[in-house]
Amino acid sequence: MQRLIPVLNSDHVPLHLISVINTLLTAAKEISHRLHQGSLAGTLGSTLDENIQGETQKKLDVVSNQLIKHMLLETNLVHAVASEEEDFVVMGNPDARYLVAFDPLDGSSNIDINSSVGTIFSILEKPKHAAEGKELFLQTGDEQIAAGYILYGPSTMLVLTTGQGVRGYTLDHRVGEFLLTVEKLTIPEETQEFAINMSNQRFWAAPMQAYIEDVLKGTEGVRKKNFNMRWNAAMVSDVHRVLTRSGIFAYPADCRNEKEPCKLRLLYEANPMSFLVEQAGGRASTGYERIMSLQPTDIHQRVSVIMGSRKEVNTCLDYYKNIKCARLDG
Repeated sequence: MQRLIPVLNSDHVPLHLISVINTLLTAAKEISHRLHQGSLAGTLGSTLDENIQGETQKKLDVVSNQLIKHMLLETNLVHAVASEEEDFVVMGNPDARYLVAFDPLDGSSNIDINSSVGTIFSILEKPKHAAEGKELFLQTGDEQIAAGYILYGPSTMLVLTTGQGVRGYTLDHRVGEFLLTVEKLTIPEETQEFAINMSNQRFWAAPMQAYIEDVLKGTEGVRKKNFNMRWNAAMVSDVHRVLTRSGIFAYPADCRNEKEPCKLRLLYEANPMSFLVEQAGGRASTGYERIMSLQPTDIHQRVSVIMGSRKEVNTCLDYYKNIKCARLDG
């Protein structure tokens, strides 16, 4: 099996970018170790603090954020980092060209039940125009030069794209290296699986309500086929399932909180996952527009997400075209 760095070299990925990716993976190995130690590592449970999103932080959220942030900035290859756990952008080397946005531990509510969690990252280049602070990161998803996630499950996996398809790597703990285990991840166009938080159903807009209603009717409804529902409550593991065996993942806007109708963050979750999904032949949309075409307005901006198998996403989006209603996400 090939190691990560030779594979990236064969794709002609710039050496400094390889170093940034490799630094992320060095941090991921430490996070993986602490997760697999469980209670023995003393990092389970919650802190008394909330992050910028108003969510209670898990201890390992804080540890993971600090590890990734400090290790990236110590390379001198990173101009700035933005994290879901940081209020503001953290500046690095003023002469460096790379920007890294990351969710240090997606699905951290699953930690205490020993379920899958992950690290999601997006890498951009410093814009050519003058920009400072958060303005550096207000780039569309199309401007990403690399994106991926590390899934901490029964095995620790890296799923990565540099714009040349999607590959999967598995951490060999014996040698401390990520080895190529999936040469090319391709999402089947059709599926009979969906992932969505059904507890929010009554709060969704009419198009998603109608789509899910028809899916649930199975062979007796207009879809004429039965679907299975899967939901891990961690975007990284739900999207990993889509990438490996098909499916549609959705976290639509809802009307519970008019000020914050959407859950997932554009920079740290939606854009990197959309990059991976599109590179694997799938589609990613808010319901109304392509996610990676969105112009961000804030580093912690939230968006509605529908992504996965192309034909199933297209079917879902037809409901948004044909059912007229007020947009919950503005």
